[in-house]
Amino acid sequence: MEYFSSSSSVLISLRNRVNSYLSEYEPILLVVTPLTALLIASTLHSFLNHIQNQGFKSAFIGFFMNSIKLIPFVKNYIDAEKQKVVDKMQSGGKSKRDGWQTELPKVGLGGHVIDKLREEKEKDVAWQGKCSGTVYIGGNDSERHFSLINEAYSMFAHTNPLHQDVFQSVVRFEAEVVAMTAALLGSKETASGGQICGNMTSGGTESILLAVKTSRDYMRTKKGIRKPEMIIPESAHSAYDKAAQYFNIKLWRVPVNKEFQADVKAIRRFVNKNTILIVGSAPGFPHGIIDPIEELGELASSMGICLHVDLCLGGFVLPFARKLGYPIPPFDFSVEGVTSISVDVHKYGLAPKGTSTVLYRNHEIRKHQFVAVTEWSGGLYISPTIAGSRPGGLSAGAWAAMMSLGLEGYLQNTREIMEVSKQIQKGIKEIPELFIIGRPDMTIVAFGSNDLDIFEVNDIMSSNGWHLNALQRPNSLHICVTLQHVSVVEDFLRVLKEAVQTVKANPGPVKGGMAPIYGAAGKMPDRGMVHDLLVDFMDSSC
Repeated sequence: MEYFSSSSSVLISLRNRVNSYLSEYEPILLVVTPLTALLIASTLHSFLNHIQNQGFKSAFIGFFMNSIKLIPFVKNYIDAEKQKVVDKMQSGGKSKRDGWQTELPKVGLGGHVIDKLREEKEKDVAWQGKCSGTVYIGGNDSERHFSLINEAYSMFAHTNPLHQDVFQSVVRFEAEVVAMTAALLGSKETASGGQICGNMTSGGTESILLAVKTSRDYMRTKKGIRKPEMIIPESAHSAYDKAAQYFNIKLWRVPVNKEFQADVKAIRRFVNKNTILIVGSAPGFPHGIIDPIEELGELASSMGICLHVDLCLGGFVLPFARKLGYPIPPFDFSVEGVTSISVDVHKYGLAPKGTSTVLYRNHEIRKHQFVAVTEWSGGLYISPTIAGSRPGGLSAGAWAAMMSLGLEGYLQNTREIMEVSKQIQKGIKEIPELFIIGRPDMTIVAFGSNDLDIFEVNDIMSSNGWHLNALQRPNSLHICVTLQHVSVVEDFLRVLKEAVQTVKANPGPVKGGMAPIYGAAGKMPDRGMVHDLLVDFMDSSC
């Protein structure tokens, strides 16, 4: 009893002292001070997190720019300047919307609508042979393989694989497209485990989104990860940024090594208890270079995490290039640690646009891709991909493309485009003002310059009808070689050489060109402003 009495006396004495000390302050101050301290601590915590994610320089610049934008006249000036850039990016795009249909015609056009379609189609850019990637099938859009997949699509344009009991044909087509694609990527090899499975999707972005979502949910079940993170090389496709935003995953972008490949040692340093996924590309979109998939597989296996391989570009080239004797490093399910792969059939698979596949090492992983709903009044619901209803015509077109070409057809196509790729590399090396970035493994050739503005070269190429891809870090261009380029490779090299000489003799932006915009964006320290420019551009474009 004496112990408790003594303790009570001490507490009462302490309370009296504290109350006596606090009585000197205004009550409102006693309430506001801790709230203010909490607010400051929360702000500081957010700022430190931003520094950790973006780096001190980026965080400081972002904080500074957001602060000065609070000044009305500064914000108005910045908004006006941004709009000027957006208008320039549009190249007068707003006026193109004049005359667009905004409501249903009172009287339908009937069969004459086909004439209207032809009229609008004639306004498109002449893409035959002059676009980087874009169209992978050879010839024009009214002959040979085009006609075949168009007919296949039209036969099944009314179908929907969602209704498996009704459209059993397209369900079979999808399953066979997945199985044939998987066979190209190691499903028949013992090392794959014999359970490779997957689904068709609408394109590479959906395939990547599904692989990321599946990895997130699989690792939540397997390791209890509730705050997921994924690590990708900076050359990885922007679809991973989209996936990170959609699925609330923290994303770490890691610089590539001197060979422009994924830096495995750097990636290892970012792996922690919340890591669900690392990524490799075969090849990467910017430079056509294959990441060290075997090393990434070893890292994923040792850490007990997922590894996704982006084969959207390479899936229908690399297996055949290997058969033709090209030195292609391991990249598929034969590599231990690879848990998922994305492969576009609508690129070098020569299927209709809107067809891709996502593959998994086993069914245990793939089950986490599906969405099942049990409590809906509309009945029991299960969907394998992001879309519910899907166009069965695309599945039929993809199946038709693969079955019509066969192994020999793909081998012949690969032989031609790999040869054209080598010709382009050789031609670029003969232009002293240019250099090739890294050592391309496939059919993408990226090149830059230390002597002139490569984006001005791009503007000259555009004025001559050539549409290449502009890249950054470093500033460069690339051409993704397709069957369209087989017959025009000499013309491409001639125009490129002339464009370089034109820029060298007359440096400076081309009127109406995009070089100033690319250059300004590359030099903007506030990447948030570049982000806003892109968003404003898209908002005014669709």
